[in-house]
Amino acid sequence: MKVRAAVLHAMGAVSPYAISRPLRIEDVDLAPPGYGEVRVAIKAAGLCHSDLSVINGDRPRPMPMVLGHEAAGVVDALGPGVNDLAVGDHVVMVFMPSCGHCQPCAVGRPALCEPGAVANGAGTLLSGERRWRHMGAAVNHHLGVSAFAEMAVMSRRSLVKIDRDLPFAQAALFGCAVLTGVGAVVNTAKVPAGASVAVVGLGGVGLSSVLGAIAAGASRVVAIDLAEDKLQLAKSLGASDVFNAGSAEVAEAVRSATGGGCEFVFEMAGSAKAMELAYKITRRGGTTVTAGLPPPQATMALPLVNLVAEERTVKGSYIGTAVPSRDIPRFIEMFRNGKLPVDRLLSGTFALDQINEGFDQLAAGMAVRQVVLM
Repeated sequence: MKVRAAVLHAMGAVSPYAISRPLRIEDVDLAPPGYGEVRVAIKAAGLCHSDLSVINGDRPRPMPMVLGHEAAGVVDALGPGVNDLAVGDHVVMVFMPSCGHCQPCAVGRPALCEPGAVANGAGTLLSGERRWRHMGAAVNHHLGVSAFAEMAVMSRRSLVKIDRDLPFAQAALFGCAVLTGVGAVVNTAKVPAGASVAVVGLGGVGLSSVLGAIAAGASRVVAIDLAEDKLQLAKSLGASDVFNAGSAEVAEAVRSATGGGCEFVFEMAGSAKAMELAYKITRRGGTTVTAGLPPPQATMALPLVNLVAEERTVKGSYIGTAVPSRDIPRFIEMFRNGKLPVDRLLSGTFALDQINEGFDQLAAGMAVRQVVLM
């Protein structure tokens, strides 16, 4: 079948993207779902820095590719072997499929699925197949999802069924921003009630971490970013303190205000400079968690004696160390109970044809979470 999709043919386009148009809206051939696969009618897809990092070349992927990885939609067709979903079911996409059999999956860490990581890097589905073609040539999948399209085929293991009453624009956020940001707090760091928390980088993931820390009962939540509007949004969401990262004395200011730094600090900006700041404002005996995904060549020097003498912990967090089939329903229920007001992270919605303009807004730091509505 023919499907309208946003296809990236080459990385490294010059901004503004509204002029260079790196994402082309094209009619792409979509094959039927194979064994263990599902065709989904995409209803809403969020714009994330992980998409932008492919467009600008920071995270190389095989080209051409249909981008998009944070989405919600409706099951349209089932491939052989799929018997626990039905046509018409509402689903949220997860950008790391889990095979259920490799060593990480077997010990309850599906975010680290080894076959899933291989498939994502190769631009295929978990099966190793590609279901997109354009002008006779194969087109790659983005993180097993490729949500910037009217329809997409993906592994059953990339989908979590949700209730039908949740609006699609809100549901989409749970597949990446909320799963990663809240998960980093409650799963990776296991922040206890009464702890002090700081978050560096207030995009959709970072602000989700702010919400997660508040929901976890943190006694103090410090929010740090370069954009004043995001700092004010964090304050309105419940952050106790906000600091502009552009100040040369920001680390000293945070440490002074918190009596030596915070017990848990989350780096969500995706840069070495942000990670260095996060480490500096972590107190003795504290934990620094990063989920920001900087370019592969980014490095950071750690003072090892400080790491030892202060019993510091530095941890990575991928997809919030989540078990998506467990965590997405839990986080949705918290949202419904008013404990995770993720709807306030929505900056706006627009049509697929406006997607390049949307990425200009994201690249300029002018949006938290924008959503394409199909």
